[in-house]
Amino acid sequence: MPLFFYIMLFLIFILLFKLFKNENIIIAFLCSILIIYIIIAPRFCIEATLSGAKLFFYKVFPSLFPFLILTNIIINYGGVHVYSKIFGKILCPPLKLKKECSFPLIISALCGYPLGAKYSCDLYQNGDINFPTLERLINIASNAGPLFIIGSVGTSMLGNPYAGYVLLLSNYISCIIVGLILPSRNTKMYRNFKGNLKTSNKNIGESLKNSIEGAIKTCIGVAGFVILFSLLLSILKNNFLFKFILNKLCIFFNADKNLIEGFLLGLVEMTNGCYLISTSSIDISKKLILISFLLAFSGFSIISQVYSFTYKHGINIKRYIKIKFMQGLIASITCIVLYRIPIFSMYLDAFTDKNTYLILSNNLLFIFILFLLIIPLIIYYIKSLNKI
Repeated sequence: MPLFFYIMLFLIFILLFKLFKNENIIIAFLCSILIIYIIIAPRFCIEATLSGAKLFFYKVFPSLFPFLILTNIIINYGGVHVYSKIFGKILCPPLKLKKECSFPLIISALCGYPLGAKYSCDLYQNGDINFPTLERLINIASNAGPLFIIGSVGTSMLGNPYAGYVLLLSNYISCIIVGLILPSRNTKMYRNFKGNLKTSNKNIGESLKNSIEGAIKTCIGVAGFVILFSLLLSILKNNFLFKFILNKLCIFFNADKNLIEGFLLGLVEMTNGCYLISTSSIDISKKLILISFLLAFSGFSIISQVYSFTYKHGINIKRYIKIKFMQGLIASITCIVLYRIPIFSMYLDAFTDKNTYLILSNNLLFIFILFLLIIPLIIYYIKSLNKI
C-alpha cells in the first residue's frame, strides 16, 4: 500500500509538470491556492502576517533604515569616488572589478542583504559601471551582515559569539573565492568603459530629504517581502503534506526533526532556518556547516529582494541562484576547514570557560580583523606575480 501511494504521488507530480509548462499558469495556480487558503483560515493567516510585520519593524527596520539614509547621503556627495580612491585599488583588482565597485562591496560586507545589490544597481543607473561589471558585482556584493551573523546567529541562537566569527569568516572567504573563479566577460568593454563622474551640488536639506524618501521606499519593499514570506513559511510549516514529507525524511536520514525542517525552511527564509538548526541536538560543527550554507545561499526571500532591484536591468536571476548555491557549498567547505584549525576549535570549545573566554576574546577579534585586512593584499600580490 505505501509503495502504491508513492507511485501515485510521483505520477501526479509528473502530470502537473506536463500540464503547467507555462510559467504564467503555474504562478496563477499557486496564487489561487494561497487565496483559497487565506479565505479558509483567515485568523491563522492574519496572525502570520502580523508576525511578519513585527519581525520587520522590531528586527529589520531599526538597523536597515539608518544605514539606507546614511549611504544615500554618501552617494549624493560623491562618496562612491572617495571610496574608490581609498579602497578601490585594494579590493577590486583581485575580483576583476572597477575600483568604483568598492562602495557596494564594503556596504555589502558591513550591512548585509540586500543593500549590496541595491547600490550595485545604483552605480549602474548613475553610469559609474557597465552591464558586464554590474552582472559580476551583483554575484559578489551579496553577503549576510556581521551584526546578524555574530549577534543574532552566533550569540543569540548558538549561544557562542566565536561561532559567529567562524560563520562570518567562512561567508567572506566564500564570497572572495566566487569572485576569483567567476569568468570575466567582455574584458575589452570593461577596460575601455568610462564612468560618468558626477558631483552633486545639492544642499544638505535636499540631500537628506531625498535620502529619507529613498530609504522609506526601499524599506517598504523589503517589508513586503518579509511579511509575504512569513505568511508562506507559516502555511508551509502547518501544512499536512510538508509534515508528512518531513517525517519521512527524518526517518530516511535518521536525523533530528529540527535539523531537516530548519534546512528546508532555511532555503526559503534563512533566519527561521538558522534558528531551527541551532535548536537541533547535533554537535556544533554540523550546525555551523549547515548554517554557513544557508547564510551564503541567503534563501529565496532574500533572492526575491535582490531581484526586486535587479529585474529592470535584465540580470539573469537563474544564474544568480546557481552562483549563490555554489557559494553556499564553498562556505560550508570553508567552515569545515576553519573548524579543523586548532585556534578556531579552541575558541569554540573554550567558550564554556568564562575566564578563558575573557582572555581570548580580544585576541580573536584582533586576528579576525587583521586577516580580513591582509587577505585582499595577498591575493592582489599573487595576481600581479602571475602577470609578470
